[in-house]
Amino acid sequence: MSVTIRLTRTGTNNIARYRLVAADHRFKRDGRFLEMLGSYNPQANPKEFSIKTERVIHWLKQGARPSETVMNLLKQDRFFEKMEGLKKGLTLDSLNITRKAEPKKKAKKVKKEAKKS
Repeated sequence: MSVTIRLTRTGTNNIARYRLVAADHRFKRDGRFLEMLGSYNPQANPKEFSIKTERVIHWLKQGARPSETVMNLLKQDRFFEKMEGLKKGLTLDSLNITRKAEPKKKAKKVKKEAKKS
């Protein structure tokens, strides 16, 4: 069984919230999952992201693969730095690692209309 750490959508129309879950890759996006690992609220300002660090480490050691979006969220949360600190025997409180600032979105390029001659 190949396990994926991915987001499942919750909430109502136009109010998206997500759960971070460990699920078999064959399950539907919003279907069954093995364990809930955290939550993500992209509409809050600043965006809210919380995870159960020990459980995510457990699933990664078991061979679970994070989705691309989850990998980006983990990097922004400096998860892998926290993971290294825990391997060395430190606690999360003593690490004093803060989240990175949200990346700024680039402005979309507007195509110029072709001149009619």
